[in-house]
Amino acid sequence: MPEPKQPGKSKDSNIVSRGLERLRAAIAPPATLTPRRLTQIRQQLQECAEALGGEVSTRQRAARLAETYLGLDDAGRCEFLRLIAVEFGPDPAAVASAHAAYQAAVGSDAQWDAEAGLRLAVRSARIRILTQFNAIPQGVKFLVDMRADLLRHLDHEPQLAALDRELEARLGAWFDVGFLELQRITWNSPAVLLEKLIRYEAVHEIRSWDDLKNRLDSDRRLYAFFHPRMPLEPLIFVEVALTDHLADNVQQLLDVNAPVFDAQRADAAIFYSISNTQDGLRGVSFGNFLLKRVVDDLKRDFPRLKTFATLSPMPTLASWLRKHPEALADCGIALDIEALVAGAWQNDKAQQRTLRDRLPRLAARYLLEARKDGKPWDPVSRFHLGNGARIEQIDWLADTSEKGLRQSFGMMVNYLYDPDEIEDNVEAFARETRIASSATVRRLGRHEK
Repeated sequence: MPEPKQPGKSKDSNIVSRGLERLRAAIAPPATLTPRRLTQIRQQLQECAEALGGEVSTRQRAARLAETYLGLDDAGRCEFLRLIAVEFGPDPAAVASAHAAYQAAVGSDAQWDAEAGLRLAVRSARIRILTQFNAIPQGVKFLVDMRADLLRHLDHEPQLAALDRELEARLGAWFDVGFLELQRITWNSPAVLLEKLIRYEAVHEIRSWDDLKNRLDSDRRLYAFFHPRMPLEPLIFVEVALTDHLADNVQQLLDVNAPVFDAQRADAAIFYSISNTQDGLRGVSFGNFLLKRVVDDLKRDFPRLKTFATLSPMPTLASWLRKHPEALADCGIALDIEALVAGAWQNDKAQQRTLRDRLPRLAARYLLEARKDGKPWDPVSRFHLGNGARIEQIDWLADTSEKGLRQSFGMMVNYLYDPDEIEDNVEAFARETRIASSATVRRLGRHEK
C-alpha cells in the first residue's frame, strides 16, 4: 500500500490552523484546567460572544480557543463545555423584555419588528461562539469532535443539555444531505481514507488489507457520504455485495478466498454493513438518503438488478432476552442465554436440530413484538422499517463469529426494499408503527394455541 498522503493546505489556512495541527500531533500529556486558566478562557469566550474585532482577529481568537480546548485533559474539556453551556445562554431579562414588547405589538404594524427583536433575544451567545469555531480551517471537524466529547459527559452533567441541543441543531443544518457528496470508494482511493474505513467499520471488523480488498472487488461496491469541509472523513458508508440470490450468510460474503462473482450477472444487491463514523453527529440522520442514492447509482450501472436487500445483525436480541428470559421458555428453548452465547451447542447435532426451528421463532417474535417507547426494540430494525423495508427472512447461523453469537446467537435478518411497497411501508410505520414483514416471518412469529 502507498503511504498515506495528507490533503494539501493553502498558506493562509496554515497560519490559522498551525496550532491545531501541532496539538493533534503532540506527545505531551493533556493539561488540567487551573482556576487562572479558566478565568482567561472565560474572558476569551466573552470576546468571541461579542465578536470583537474584524474577521481575521475573530478567526485567530477562535483558533486559540480551539487550541486551548485540544490541549486539555478530559476533566478540563468538560469544564470548558460547562462554562459555555451555563454562562453564555440567553439573557433572561432581555428575553422577558422582548416578549413583553412582542405581546404588546401583536396585531399592530410593529408586530414584525417586535417578533424579530424577540427572536434575537432568545438567540444565545453559545450560537455565536460555535459559529466562530466553524469559520476556522478544520473547524467543522473540531465541532463534531467537541460534540462527541460532550455526549460522553451528558448523562452526569445535565447542565450540558442546552449546549448539546444547540450544537446538534447547528450540525444538522451544516450536514444537511443537500450539502453532502456521495462517493464510491475503491482500492485506488487514497490510503489515508482506506485506513479510516478499517478503523470505522462498526458491523463486521475488517481484519486485514486482504479483507478490505475483498470488500472493494469487482463484485462489491462501497459508498460513503462526505462533507466538503471534511473531504477525507467519511460520515457514513455502506458495503454492498452484488449476487444472484438473497444472501443469508455473512461468512460467505466475507470469505477472501471465495471466487469473484461476475457482477454483470447480478440481479441482487445486498447491503451487508452500514457504519456511522462520527459520534459527534448522533441525531443527525442521513442513512436513509445514502441508501436511496446508492440504489439509484447501482440501477444505473447494473440494469439487471431487481432485488435490494440487507443482511443485517440483530445487535440487541441477547440484551433484550436478559430482560425477558421468559421468552426462551415460550419458544421451548431449554438453554439459558449464557449457554446460547457461548455457542457450544453448535457442536451438538441433537441440540442444533432442536434450536434450528426454535431460535428463528424467537428472533421473529423479537422483531415483530419487542417494543421500546412504542417502537421496535432493535435499533437496526427501527432504521430499516422506518425507511420502508420489510422483514423478509430470518437467517440461521448467518454470523457465527464471537460477536454474532454474543448479540444474536449467530442469527441475522434480511430486510427487503421493494420499490412498489416502500412508500406505503414508510407511511404505515410512521402513523401506526406497523411492521411490514413477509408471510414466512409472520408464520414464524405466531404463538401456538
